[in-house]
Amino acid sequence: MIEEFNMNEKEKMLSGLLYDAMAEKSLFDERIRCKTLCHKYNNLSPDRIEERKALLKELIGNTKENYWIEPSFWCDYGYNIELGENFYANHNLVILDAAKVTFGDNVFIGPNCSFYTPQHPLDVET
Repeated sequence: MIEEFNMNEKEKMLSGLLYDAMAEKSLFDERIRCKTLCHKYNNLSPDRIEERKALLKELIGNTKENYWIEPSFWCDYGYNIELGENFYANHNLVILDAAKVTFGDNVFIGPNCSFYTPQHPLDVET
C-alpha cells in the first residue's frame, strides 16, 4: 500500500489500482489525443481505407497485419489495446482501456459491443 503513495495517477491506472483520471494533466491530454484520433477515424469516408488503417495504427498500441474496426469506434487511451491477426469489430465498438485489453487471433466482435476496464469505488466513503 505504501507504494501507492509514491506512484503518479498513470502508474496507478496501469497497475490496476484506484486512480483519479482527472488529477493528472498528462492523462487528460492522452485522452484528448485519443478522442481526437477516434473522431477523425469515425468521420472519414468509408472509401478512404488507407487513411482509416493509418489512423487505427496510430491509435492502437499493438496490432497484427490483418484487422478492421467499423466506425464508430471509441476508446480512452488506445495504447492499452492489442489486436490479434484477423480481428474484426462491427459498428459502435467502445473500449475503455485504462488497463490492458488484448484480443487474440481470429476475433470477430458484433455491433454495439463495449469493453470496460476502469472501476469506480462502490462505497460512499471511498
